[in-house]
This record gives sequence, structure tokens and C-alpha cells, in this order.
Amino acid sequence: MSTAPRTQLDLTAPPVVKTIAQRSLIVGVVFGIVAVILALKSPDEFYRAYLLGFMCWLGVALGSMAILMIRHLTGGGWGMVIRRILGAAMRTVPLLAVLFIPVILGIKKLYIWAQPLENITDKHLREHLEDITKTYLTTNGFIVRAIFYFAIWNLLSFLLSKWSKQTDHAGAPDNTDRFKVVAGPGLILYGFTISFAAIDWVMSLDPSWISTIFGLVVLIGQVLSAMCFAVVVERILFNYKPMSEMLKPDFVHDHGKWMLAFTMVWAYFNYSQWLIIWAGNLPAEITYYIRRLNGGWGSVGLFIVIFHFVVPFGILLSRPFKRNIRKLVWLATWLLLMRYLDLFWIIEPNFSKTLTFTLADVVVPIAIGGFWLAYFFRNLGALPLLPVYDPSAVEVLDPPHHHPENA
Repeated sequence: MSTAPRTQLDLTAPPVVKTIAQRSLIVGVVFGIVAVILALKSPDEFYRAYLLGFMCWLGVALGSMAILMIRHLTGGGWGMVIRRILGAAMRTVPLLAVLFIPVILGIKKLYIWAQPLENITDKHLREHLEDITKTYLTTNGFIVRAIFYFAIWNLLSFLLSKWSKQTDHAGAPDNTDRFKVVAGPGLILYGFTISFAAIDWVMSLDPSWISTIFGLVVLIGQVLSAMCFAVVVERILFNYKPMSEMLKPDFVHDHGKWMLAFTMVWAYFNYSQWLIIWAGNLPAEITYYIRRLNGGWGSVGLFIVIFHFVVPFGILLSRPFKRNIRKLVWLATWLLLMRYLDLFWIIEPNFSKTLTFTLADVVVPIAIGGFWLAYFFRNLGALPLLPVYDPSAVEVLDPPHHHPENA
């Protein structure tokens, strides 16, 4: 497509983006006030819910960055049409770095290894912590590593965003090779950093438990969250131009196939972790599932198996369903709720042997989400919905006419 027609396109985000940003901020403020009251009243419950909410929204941001880098390596209109959605989510990493501060402030409320060892009544756990708290699980090490993780994520976000913004103007350079140079190592860095972050922030809630695949379980959950979130946002934008003209059934179909693939890999990683721990039957590993199969938590786990994998897997096998954005958005929304429930099942049993659900578990994640969504939609409205002078924009503006038959 020539430059002249491109300059006549109105690719700015519709006014609804600004409206949603304002309403999200209001939700964040209102629920934030309630969250502060809960923090003063029940600080233990608040910090647990805060970690849950933080991990939920961090997953969308980092998962979006990962999918964006995958798109830069593989190409395709499926990724170009949601590239600015993924980019807007990725650019919330600075906000998430600030939102991590309460986790640091509540470190002694969340992590038993951060508490004085003499307060731990379990002799075996105390002896275990005497060694590990001298080498890895230290408060200073926890903070320094978190700074390192966020520095890597912010650097990747900065580079990818900087080069993307250049393609909004005529005469923009072809940054395809630059994107690939960053995306390849970036995916490796993302894999390493999120794996260690998952160990620090989630797995160390129970320092007696170890799993070599836990980082991958968290990683695949993040990319699934991000793809589902992108589907929800593109459905909102589909009611308005230019998304109504750019989003073709083939692209929606591809997004549905990504959801199917990530759902299957999520199930595979979780089953692999279960199988390895069951086969090993080691005291240091089985505590994770002993907690989560008793006291009512087993029912939550069964619900997750059925409605996070079995039912979505069956639905996503339907080709017509995957090509219909009006239908796919409902499953994407459901899977986002399942991602919350999965993280709830991973985090909360560390603090309660019986199934416990508090008001904070709802209020605090919504409060964080309100501020996060306000920042996200602000980012989304700041740039055109398509980097029109990027060479790959032709994949959306003038897509090839083909009708793939594979599911």
C-alpha cells in the first residue's frame, strides 16, 4: 500500500478508550480507599490479597511483552492488529514497579523466612531456614533481585516502545531487524527473570517446597492471560473504527488458536509438575499438594481442572467459534477469571489449611486493576492503533485473501 493512502487513514483510538480510562481510575480510587481500610483493619488478609492482585495484573503486562516479542520474531497480521494493545499493556511495567512497593513493605507479613527464626515453632523448617536465609532468601537480596527484574523488563519495554513509536511518522526507518535482535534474547531474559521472580514472590511463601517447573507454570499463565486480555480489548474496540475495519475473522481465528495452544501448554506444565512430585513422593515436595487437596482446597483444584482446561479446550476446538470475536470474548473473559482463581489456589493455601475467601481477595485485586486499566487505556489512546509506516502494517491494511482450513 502506498504512503498516500496511509496518511488518509484515521487510526486514532476511539473516544471510548478515554472514557474507560476515566471510569477505571474512579474504580481504582473507590476500591483503593476500601482496600486501605481493610489494610488497617486486617493487614494480614490485605497483604495476601495484594500479592494475589499484583501477580494477576503483572501477568497481563509481562505476558503481553512476551507475545509482542514472539510476533516480532514470527511476523503475521494476527500480531500486528493487536500490537498496540500488547504494547500499551507492556508499558504499564513502570506502574507495576511502583505497585510492588507494598509487597516489600509487607514482606514480614507474607514470607515466613523474613520473620525472626525464633518465632518459627517447626524445628525442621527452622533448621532449613537457617541455611537458606544466609544465602538466598534475605530481605536485601529479595529487594535487589526485584530491582533487577524490573530493570530488565523496563529496558525491554523501552526499546520495543521506542522503535515502535518511530513507525508512526512518514519516512520511518525499517526497525524489523532491531525488533528481532531484541526479541530473541528478550524472550530468554523474560523466561529467566519471571522464573526467579516466581520463586522469590510466590514459591518462597512456602520455603520448604521446591519445584523445578514452577517458573514455567507461572510463565504460561501470564501469556494466556495476556492473549485473553487482548481479545477482550479488541472486542471493545471492534464496535468502533478503525478496529472494525482492521480485525478480520482470520486474525480472530489466530488469536483463538493461540488461546488454545496456551491452554494446552498450561495444562501440560501443571500435569508435569503433579506427575514429577507424585512419582518422587519426597517430603520436601508433596507438601504443596497435600495442602491443596484437603480442607476444601481440593474442590477449587477440581473446578480449575474442569473449567480452566477441559471445558475451554473443548470449546476452542470449534473453528467457527474461534473466528467469531463476539463469542470468543466470552471465553477470554472466563479464562481471565480462571487465571485469578488459579493464582488464588496457588497463593492462599500457604496461609490457611482450610478454604478461606475474604473480602480483601476481591477488593484489593479490583483496586489494583482499576489503576492498572486506567494507565493501560491511557497508553492505548496515546498512539495510533496501528504503526502505519511499519513495513508489516500491510498485513493488516491489505491482508492477503486466504481462508485457512486448519483449526
